Amino acid sequence: MSRTLSFLALSALLAAPAAAQTAPDAQQAPAAPEPAAQAAAGAAAPAEGGDLSGTYVIDPGHSQIVFSYDHLGFSISHGMINGVTGSITLDAANPGNSAVEASFPLSSISTIDADLDQHIYGDQMLKGASPDTQVTFRSTSVEVEEEDEARVTGDLTLNGVTKPVTLEVDLRKAAAHPMTQKPAVGFVAEGEIKRSDFNLGMLAPAVSDEMEIRISVEAIKG
Repeated sequence: MSRTLSFLALSALLAAPAAAQTAPDAQQAPAAPEPAAQAAAGAAAPAEGGDLSGTYVIDPGHSQIVFSYDHLGFSISHGMINGVTGSITLDAANPGNSAVEASFPLSSISTIDADLDQHIYGDQMLKGASPDTQVTFRSTSVEVEEEDEARVTGDLTLNGVTKPVTLEVDLRKAAAHPMTQKPAVGFVAEGEIKRSDFNLGMLAPAVSDEMEIRISVEAIKG
């Protein structure tokens, strides 16, 4: 259920334009790296001759959400969410103006057990919501904390409830994609949601109300 974040989460992708790198042209000697002070000022080296500003499309084949929760104190259970789609808009000059929209269908949720997957859609959890029902995240603010770190807050809509969620985001890489040669970015975001906030609090606190979320996102400039 916490998978809804993503993307946030994916959302968090917005915040670290200063760490971008330039892929050297095969016909030219690589340019000398920019001083860290320039990068921190937002003059991010572009993947292809410009800055990182623009809109990036999330690659669902290389983006996913992993959620975890305490089960009766005996184990830490995990689940996964695939099929995350959406877009990330980056503003290198003013990262606070960056934004992200991400979504995935409930059918993208999977745990380690088929019976548990069915239970999630039962009357005591998602109450028979259609597997096609979309979980969405839309950012409302981006706060840059370090050159390659940011705090992204947005509205998460899950199970018919909308609540604010905050993600801590790290930039992993910004460069020309080696396969498409288009500018690309990769982020990892972490956060936490409470199941009960989204009317999914069955068996809490025996099964932890808090769910930890880790989001990995790869996005390519459109």
